[in-house]
Amino acid sequence: MNENKIKLRKVGIFSPQFEQPVTELVQEWFVPHGIETLALEGKTGRNDDLDLVLSFGGDGTVLAALSLFSQCPVLAVNFGNVGFLTAGDREELTDMLQSVLEGKYIISERSVLECVHPHGKDFAVNEVVVRGATRLIAVELTINEKHIRRVRGDGVIVGTATGSTAYLLAAGSPIVMPELRCMIIAGLNEYDFRSRHLVVTGESLIRLQISEQTHEKEIYLSADGKEKIPLEIGDEVIIRESSRQAKLVFMEKNYFFHNLSSRLSWFSSGE
Repeated sequence: MNENKIKLRKVGIFSPQFEQPVTELVQEWFVPHGIETLALEGKTGRNDDLDLVLSFGGDGTVLAALSLFSQCPVLAVNFGNVGFLTAGDREELTDMLQSVLEGKYIISERSVLECVHPHGKDFAVNEVVVRGATRLIAVELTINEKHIRRVRGDGVIVGTATGSTAYLLAAGSPIVMPELRCMIIAGLNEYDFRSRHLVVTGESLIRLQISEQTHEKEIYLSADGKEKIPLEIGDEVIIRESSRQAKLVFMEKNYFFHNLSSRLSWFSSGE
């Protein structure tokens, strides 16, 4: 957790579906303070002079912003359905903008996965998934050059602590505090009752190799739900923690537990 404050000079506004009233509201808050705002629709992450990115959407939009503007802190406002990565909902926007101007926020620094595969390199804040389209696949799992076991099922997920509230949550993995440096390895619908999810250190090196026992013809890799990258039998995927970090802005230190209670409806009113 980082409490260093950002010197705001230029703020980017990122959203897949721009709403003019929201853009105008952001400008009304920042421009009088000498802070420039820039709409980032359809732009790449080449804006190296950005000090902050405001993301409007769900977690998918946040992940896209973190990928495109990897050197910049992101303040995410939930315009979607779940929003584990967001700092608040659209109704709280003006309060969040005021807190930013007053310097009342924290920066959560998250681990990012680096994934090397036969077609290049990708990065993931949540998870890397290797799976088949319709049939079971077999994947050889090696950790720190030690072969661990063969995973036989729909596929394999390797995720971060941040990703424990994403695809891994649906796969039955534990929820992990997001600043914890670790990687979670989970088989998808494994055909073996002895299978268990693994949590390993952030320094670990993970290799996934598509086993010759795989009969599925359509195998692919996806990082944070982006485009599907085709894999073949015998291909290796190497996953490690990247030197880059994802930086998310939140208004309070207990944001994680607040989001859990809110997004998972752990507490109903009156309890």
